[in-house]
Amino acid sequence: MRERTAREIGRGIREKRWSAPEAAEEFLREIAGRDSQYGCFITVDPELVLSQAAAVQRKIEKGEYTGPLAGVPIAVKDNICADGLRTTCASRMLQDFVPPYDAEAVKRMKEAGMVVLGKTNLDEFAMGSTTETSAFGSTKNPWNPEHVPGGSSGGSAAAVAAGLVPAALGSDTGGSVRQPAAFCGVTGLKPTYGTVSRYGLVAYASSLDVIGVIGRDIWDCALIWDAMAALDRKDSTSLTRSDKQMFPLSDQGLAGKKIGIPKEWLEGEADHEMAAAVESAAGIMEKLGAKIQEIRLPLTAKYAVPAYYLIACAEASSNLARFDGVKYGYRTGEYQDFHELYRKTRSEGFGSEAKRRMLLGAFVLSAGHYEDYYRKACEARKRIRGEFAGVFQDFDLILGPAAPSGAPRLGESLGRPLQMYRRDIHTVAANLAGLPAVSLPAGLAQNGLPLGIQLMAAPLAEKTLFDAAASYQKEVPALVCPCRKEA
Repeated sequence: MRERTAREIGRGIREKRWSAPEAAEEFLREIAGRDSQYGCFITVDPELVLSQAAAVQRKIEKGEYTGPLAGVPIAVKDNICADGLRTTCASRMLQDFVPPYDAEAVKRMKEAGMVVLGKTNLDEFAMGSTTETSAFGSTKNPWNPEHVPGGSSGGSAAAVAAGLVPAALGSDTGGSVRQPAAFCGVTGLKPTYGTVSRYGLVAYASSLDVIGVIGRDIWDCALIWDAMAALDRKDSTSLTRSDKQMFPLSDQGLAGKKIGIPKEWLEGEADHEMAAAVESAAGIMEKLGAKIQEIRLPLTAKYAVPAYYLIACAEASSNLARFDGVKYGYRTGEYQDFHELYRKTRSEGFGSEAKRRMLLGAFVLSAGHYEDYYRKACEARKRIRGEFAGVFQDFDLILGPAAPSGAPRLGESLGRPLQMYRRDIHTVAANLAGLPAVSLPAGLAQNGLPLGIQLMAAPLAEKTLFDAAASYQKEVPALVCPCRKEA
């Protein structure tokens, strides 16, 4: 069953070729037998999974669940709350926290009849690009365990690539769904900001965070997005959509579409293999009826990364202040007074990358530096949004790399944080501007690792994005990780 998409598994359940408990049992066996090689999951509770699957099956038989996702297993990134399952954010600070409620996105997955298999590994509090900063150990890329899977949703991407689950939820603050999906050869969707409720997502940077989907292909991602996207009064940034029904996806989604390729993205950070992959994808899209043209994004190329890290770290400094050893979470064992409790708890509970980002955030928000750094970053963000708005007056989509290259080796990035941050240049702009974007597999590099391209659309233009991606993926076969064949 690990070779099947979420749609195919759901169809098999509806046609009574297998049941929801049988599907859950098979994927639990895959996780038990193979996840020790990759470290995709932090928490799996087989008893809870099988109980949930049995309850779903009973509702399917009663006719209460009739949708295409009923009985389909899904994994959830471990910074998204799920009732009764640990939500650790891959941090010592929350290593024993069990939420008493579901995030709105998880609730909607369950209402569609999906079965939550477990919680996947990530960079601590989603702060990282490699899934190496987790307090529970690094996740490894199933294509080559000597390389990273990307981050911060690396556990979700690696689990889908390895066939341990057909689809998974992730969070995307600056590319944390799209980049690991690209590194692992699967499809990663970041929706328009506000389309999916953030209620129950442990905040990193509230104005940037988006819950996204990682699947084998765009059809699975769009189907799951369709189940999640809805107005939620518990989230003040949640949007009402009038065009939520996306299916069926068009076979002619690229015909007549104008697609811009930013010159700066190919001439700057992207290596020659990544640039060639984008050019190859552009050629395929042109054959399918798209009109390809070079565009310029000078402000985005120059200011997106510094603006993103200043804003994200500032918001992280504020959001993570709640973890103080008083209300919940980790508390240091020995202290003399409140100040020592606070200092030692946070020193011991957070890892080095989380501390680095919180310190930077506190610095740029301080009275002496707020005007020089944070306010200027916000102004740069406004101009970047304006630059994209100008492009989307004339173009339907933007095509570029999902990352400058394929996945780096384990241990290669952590010692050079500024270089690691710079690798986010192709993804952070979509978060700053609130754009929907999707990363799609685009072949293999010479070292055998996947390369991923990225499509962006105007805010709320998910239909355009999904149809274009579907047309492309009909021409470019899905990548199959060799680990699936060897298992």
